[in-house]
Amino acid sequence: MFADYRCFRWTRWGACAQVIAKRLYHYVTACLLPHESLLQYILSVTKSQGSLNLIESYNDKVQFVDDVRDIYRNSFLKFLKDLAETGSKQNFEMQEAIQRAFLRLDEDLSNEAVPKEGEPLNLKTMSVAMSGAVACVAHIDGPHLHVASVGDCCAVLGTQSETNSWVAAKLTNEHNAYSQSEIDRIIKEHPYNESTTVLKMDRLLGQLAPLRSMGDFRFKWSKEIMVKVAQHFGEHIIPPNYHTPPYLTALPEVTYCRLSPRDKFLILATDGLWDVMSPLQAVRLVGEHMKGKVTLNPLKLPRKNMTLNEINEMLLQRKEGLKMKPKDSNAATHIIRNALGGTEFGIDHMKISQLLSLPDDVVRVFRDDITVTIVYFDSEFLRHCPAQVKPHNLLIDSMI
Repeated sequence: MFADYRCFRWTRWGACAQVIAKRLYHYVTACLLPHESLLQYILSVTKSQGSLNLIESYNDKVQFVDDVRDIYRNSFLKFLKDLAETGSKQNFEMQEAIQRAFLRLDEDLSNEAVPKEGEPLNLKTMSVAMSGAVACVAHIDGPHLHVASVGDCCAVLGTQSETNSWVAAKLTNEHNAYSQSEIDRIIKEHPYNESTTVLKMDRLLGQLAPLRSMGDFRFKWSKEIMVKVAQHFGEHIIPPNYHTPPYLTALPEVTYCRLSPRDKFLILATDGLWDVMSPLQAVRLVGEHMKGKVTLNPLKLPRKNMTLNEINEMLLQRKEGLKMKPKDSNAATHIIRNALGGTEFGIDHMKISQLLSLPDDVVRVFRDDITVTIVYFDSEFLRHCPAQVKPHNLLIDSMI
């Protein structure tokens, strides 16, 4: 399995986003393991007291301090044992597995923060619980794509039509006050007399924009727990009109898509991008970048025994690509550059400089944080991929 969590979505504080980016893949992976493999893994870890890592990760620069690392290790080991006790299921459901991973990690974040009777408050785990993060995770298994989303990140599939024009398909729904289905869900989950207070100024209890998120337990904990927490953080920590919690859920919405050879890439991006750019604009920028990027790399024939006509066609396409040779070798950077500095006359680099140099206390007035991950698909692989593919975890990528 390949995992890459380059992208974080910070919600007020960064603690929750860092922890989720480090731990969520392991929870998802555990839920995907066959029962026999899970039992063998638990046995080997219990005997050796070795690492609990189930995946090989890249760009993993976050390291937890010893005391917190031990807490997280114990939580995950208990989760593995709980999974094993449920036994193997005849019919595996990807949606159920991913949702279970999200919800259990969120539950563990809560349990790790609330002190047991007689124990002191752990400020490290509490800081994680009091902050929050939205997340978007893509799981690719052959031609099968599942996208799980909590909050207002967005996944967009870039597809090339038969006429070579670009088509953008949104695979996620934003969980905020702009979604009528989310508004209806929130109101339905609480008494009628709260229908005017659950959402105020398009925010949950007048404070939180995402209507689903990981962490943010001051919108989830019981009033009894919140009163205890208020003793350490102050009464302001309890939102107004806090009558029938939980008001927030970490349950992800999972979308399935079967990939075709015309599906070229997947864009995962935070709401900061979609505030200033439409899905189709983003897809066209990546498509433009793909076409121009061939000029940045040495020419390599994709397969043996190509005819002269086929090679000539490649050279003509390469020549055409010179007209749109990109400034950035990275397509995600290309999108962000256009999002921050794009004008009807081209890129305004002075505008980019100004937006990136704004002080922290005013920056959110002018722009939201933007993080982007792009996953490219192998068209030849998808073209020859059988209709039924045995489960094999090829890639998990995410936006947190």
